[in-house]
Amino acid sequence: GTFNFEGGCYAKCINLSQEAEPEIWNAIKPGALLENVVLNDNVPDYDDNSLTENTRVGYPLDFIPGAVIPSVGGNPRIIVFLTADALGVLPPVSRLTKEGAMYHFMSGYTSKLAGTERGIKEPKSVFSQCFGAPFMPRPASVYAKLLGEKINQHNTVVYLVNTGWSGGPYGVGKRIKIKYSRAMVTAAISGALGIVKYRHDDLLNLDIPTEVEGVPSEILDPKHTWVDKDSYDLSARKLAQMFVENFKKFENVSDDIITAGPSYSV
Repeated sequence: GTFNFEGGCYAKCINLSQEAEPEIWNAIKPGALLENVVLNDNVPDYDDNSLTENTRVGYPLDFIPGAVIPSVGGNPRIIVFLTADALGVLPPVSRLTKEGAMYHFMSGYTSKLAGTERGIKEPKSVFSQCFGAPFMPRPASVYAKLLGEKINQHNTVVYLVNTGWSGGPYGVGKRIKIKYSRAMVTAAISGALGIVKYRHDDLLNLDIPTEVEGVPSEILDPKHTWVDKDSYDLSARKLAQMFVENFKKFENVSDDIITAGPSYSV
C-alpha cells in the first residue's frame, strides 16, 4: 500500500493567499514555523521576496483537516503525476496508459523553479528520472517495471497533471491557476475523469479530456491558449524531441514503453 513517514508539511509561502491555498493559510498558527518570510509589524508579507523566493512554513500533519494519522493507506486506484512545463506545451491534464505511465515515470519531465534550487532565477526544463533522481539509486527501468506490475495488479489509472504555464512559455504565458489544478486532481481522484470524452494528441501521444468540471474547456487544449499557433507547433515539436532524446539514455526498454511516449521525426 501507500505510506508517508514525514510528520509534517514544508510548504512554499511565496504569494500565498487564503483564497488560493486555504489549507496552508489556515495552518499558519501557533505551532507552525515560518522561514524566510518578511514580517511587517509582526504580520507576514507573503508577497515579499526580498530575501528569497524560497519562503516556507513548516507545520505538523494534524494542522491539515482530513489528514490520515497514522499516514498509512491502501493500494491506490488513482495515481497523479505532477509536472510543471515551463514551455507551455503539455496539457493541464491527460490520461496515461500503463506503458505511458512507465514512460513518463522514467522520464520525470518537469521544470526547476525559482526558490527550489540555488541559482535558479527562472524556470528551466529538466528530466529527473522517476521524478526524483537523487533518491532513486537503481536504474529507472527497475522502478518502472514495479510500477507497471502494481498498475496491472490493482487496475490503477494514472493521470499526468501539468501545473506549469498556459498560453505560451514562461515569460509569455501565465501559470495555470491553482484552483484549476485542484479541480483536475479532484476530478481524477473522484473518478469523474473516467466518464468524460477524450481526444488524442498524436505528437505528444497523450489522451486529453474534453471537459473537466470547474475548468474552462479552452485551457484543456494548450494550442487554443496560444495567440501564435505556429510558435506553439514549434515548441511542441521541440518538447517531443527533448523527450525522445532524453529517453535514449535508458537501456533494455521494451518497444511498448518507448512507443508510448512522444514521437518526433525530422
